[in-house]
Amino acid sequence: MDCLFCKIIAGEIPSAKVYEDETVYAFKDIAPMAPVHILIVPKAHLASVNEITPENSAVVAHIFEVAAKLAAEMGLAEDGYRVVTNCGAHAGQTVFHLHFHLLGGKKLKVEMC
Repeated sequence: MDCLFCKIIAGEIPSAKVYEDETVYAFKDIAPMAPVHILIVPKAHLASVNEITPENSAVVAHIFEVAAKLAAEMGLAEDGYRVVTNCGAHAGQTVFHLHFHLLGGKKLKVEMC
């Protein structure tokens, strides 16, 4: 498989890891859009939200638990933060491995589609 995030999880490509457990890996985005910009990814390869099933959906709940934990540790919980995922090229997904962006550390613009 030629997946960038799978290679990062496997240690084949370096990353600035901030969290890891048996199902999730989190690391700093190389092109941050906010003072804090962390990517949280399941270790199991899922291309996008479209591949979430009843059998694997627990990982998404766990990702949100990790997001809340990291937000608290990084001092974002009180002022607020954003958790974002994109599904498909038209939505802006560029790496086709399910991932969630944790963004914070400043007042974020509200953009509506």
